[in-house]
Formats: sequence, C-alpha cells, structure tokens
Amino acid sequence: MYFREYIENLWRWVKGNPLILGSVSIIWLALRTGTKPSRITYPCQRAALAHSLVIFAPILPILTAVPRKTKFLRKKLLISIISIAVLISAISYAVFTVFILPRWNFKLALSPQQASSSPASEVYVANGTISSLIDLLGSKGLLFYKSDTRGHNSGPDGLFGNGDVILIKINSQWDERGGTNTDLLKELIQLILNHPDGFVGEIVVADNGQGSGSLNWPRNNAVDESQSTESVVSLYSGAYKVSTYLWDRIANTEVREYDQGDSQDGYVVSPSEDPATGVRISYPKFRTANGTYISFKNGIWDPITQTYDSAKLKVINFPVLKSHSVYGVTAAVKHYMGVISQPLTNTHDYVGRGALGKVMVETRVPTLNILDAIWVNAIPLNGPDTTYDEATKVNLVLASTDPVALDYWASKHILLQSATLTLPFSANKETLDPDGQLAFGTYLRNSMDQLTVAGYEFTMDENRITVYIAGKS
Repeated sequence: MYFREYIENLWRWVKGNPLILGSVSIIWLALRTGTKPSRITYPCQRAALAHSLVIFAPILPILTAVPRKTKFLRKKLLISIISIAVLISAISYAVFTVFILPRWNFKLALSPQQASSSPASEVYVANGTISSLIDLLGSKGLLFYKSDTRGHNSGPDGLFGNGDVILIKINSQWDERGGTNTDLLKELIQLILNHPDGFVGEIVVADNGQGSGSLNWPRNNAVDESQSTESVVSLYSGAYKVSTYLWDRIANTEVREYDQGDSQDGYVVSPSEDPATGVRISYPKFRTANGTYISFKNGIWDPITQTYDSAKLKVINFPVLKSHSVYGVTAAVKHYMGVISQPLTNTHDYVGRGALGKVMVETRVPTLNILDAIWVNAIPLNGPDTTYDEATKVNLVLASTDPVALDYWASKHILLQSATLTLPFSANKETLDPDGQLAFGTYLRNSMDQLTVAGYEFTMDENRITVYIAGKS
C-alpha cells in the first residue's frame, strides 16, 4: 500500500513539473525510439513527444530573471532556446511527415491475377462491405446461398443452406482493433438471415480467447466503439436463433464426445500427440443457447436418434489481418488458436511445426474464410493486440475457401505493402513476408503440408492463386 501511494505521489509530482516531465519524455523518446524510429507512431511515444515540447515552458521565465546589465548573456540564452525550439520543431515535422502522415494518406497497389498453374485457389478482394464481397464471389461462380432458386448469389451448389447451423468463429481475445470488426459481423449475420429461401437454421458466434477473451468489450473494432459482439447478436436473438458462446469458460474442462455418453460442455482432447507436429488435437463441444448440441469435429448431435449430422454444421472463419509478436502474421490459419484449448494442450508451442493445419484436418476445415482487413496492424512484431492508434485503415475484406492462399496473398500484398508504405524505416518487415524462412513463412508452409497430405489442394504458390478484385477486371 505504501509503495503504491509513493509511486502515485511521485507520478503526480512528475506530471506537475513540466521541466521534469519534458526531460523524462525526451529521455524516453531517445531510449525507445532512437533504435527503432517506427515506434514514434505508438500512442505512448506520441504522448512523450507532446510532453517533451513543454520543456520550454518553464525555461522562458529564466530570461526575465537574468539581470538587465547582462544583455549579452540574455541574448545568447534567447538564441539558444530559439535554436533548440526550431530543432525540435523540425524533428517533430519530419517525424510527422515520415511516420504519421503516410498512415493517413496512402494507397495500396493491388492487381487481379490469373493462376498460370493448376490446381488453383481463388482469393476474392472487395472494398469495405460483406455484401460487395458476396457479390464478387457470386459473379465468379462461388455462390453464398445454397438454394434450388438460382440467382446471382444462390444455387444448388451454394455454400450455406437455409437450415444449416452456421458457426462464425471470430477473434474476441483482444479489444479495440485486435478483434473482428463488429460492423462486418452485423452485416454478415443479416446477409445469412436474408437467405432467399428464408433462414430457419441457427447462427452461433464463438471464440476461445484462451482466458482473456470477451464478447462484450467496452472498446470494439467498429465505427461505434461501444458496439460489442454481444450487442450485435442481441439485435437478432429475439426473432432468430442467433447466439454467442465464449469457449474460454469451458477451455479447462476435458470431456468425452456425445456418442460416448457425455453431454457436458467442454473440450475433447486427443490422448496422444500427433507424431508429425507434436500437437494434441482438441476441440469444443457445447450446447447453444437455443438447445443445439454441437461437436466442432463431428457436427450436430441429435440426442433422440443418437447420431451426428456433420454436413449441417458450417464454419465461417472470420479473423483480422495483423502482425504477430511471435509468429510474424496472424490471419486465417493462426486463427484456429481460438478453436483449441491452450490450457489442456499447449498447442501454441507447436504452431511452427504446422499444428494448426493438423487441427483443421482432424476437426473441421472452414466452409469459408473471411478476412477482416478494414483496419490492419502492419507494424512488424507488434500484434496481435492492436490499439486504435496502432491500426492502419485499408478498408478491405477478403475471402477464400483456401485459408493458406488467403494468408499468403493478404500478408504479401496488403500487410507487407502497408508496412513498406507507411513505415519506410521500420525494421523487421521481413517477418511479414510469407516467402521467407522466418516464423510466419515456416508455420504457414508446415500447416499447408499437413492439409496437403490430407487431400486439400491448398497452396502458397502464387502461380496457383487467382485473385479477383471488385471493380477491377
């Protein structure tokens, strides 16, 4: 208690003395920003820069304290102070124009491309909205709605039927720009409910934040910062079967499957490690707020017939495009860390060996991957938690049925390009490069290998990736 009060009193004293606060701020800027200039864009660095400027406020009265007979001394002191002020102003202007302004005013150079080799994967890129993304999918033959009614976005070979149970796996582990954009989530839910045959199925928005997740953050990734996942779902839950489930609350509970007589919510865990990746596979099984029994691996459980319906469960993998402090980049593949139970399996240590690709193989590969790139974290090794100030707006949404190709193209052409344009002197940009041999390229390649062995023709070969961009032929 005494130590805490001492620290609080000391901080109040520092804040109350502009000279001390300015000096500390200058030292902080030198230590933290000197070796890595890109850090000047961080909120704490911007605050330190502002505080350092007030160092001149208490110095100016010194001029009046110098005796009149020492006019020469007063003149030299005035010139020195003005020179320092001009120097700091010049540095501040340079920092603003080099590091801050580019993040407000830049344009990515994105071009559609046609795969030259097969089998090919498709990546779809649209501006700002899910509806424009779904229209792009439909225009290229990937239909969002499964229906006997043929339309621009519907047909018998569509992705989502009107009676499906659709699990939208978001990122809820972080607030501010670290979590899935709730404006996009709201639009996606509404579009599912707008199924041409009338939606009579169920939507569940879920995630495992590994003990730190929340579906009701006070500060969210949205135009209205107070718009949480729970508040979005509550708009629909009265009239439709739309609910949430935070898997954090069952992540420490190991259970057996429904067909083994266990109806408890929890995580099913493999008894042995996978020899190739070292991971112990784990996945959630739970009862929704509407009474539906879901096994992430086996599908929808009917307690009356004692059978699973695997085809009825569809997963939309809905991550944010961000840098990652350990693994370089987190997007569609890394997002499956929010499917497993870290406390029961320690999966994070095996990501580099392709563990999450193996988890997809042994549980459920997403029906569709939608990548939220409205706001991205393009600061190398800075994510996955992302404040409002650390994010860069590129206003894009992407989709693919191939999570590997999606991660490859998005990291190379959006994240890496954003870092190059907005942080020209930033170090560690190579950590965002999927072609490299660092953590990101390694785990993505190893994950792809696990999926390829299982028969999925996913790819990191850009010659096998066709890219469609809305508004560009």
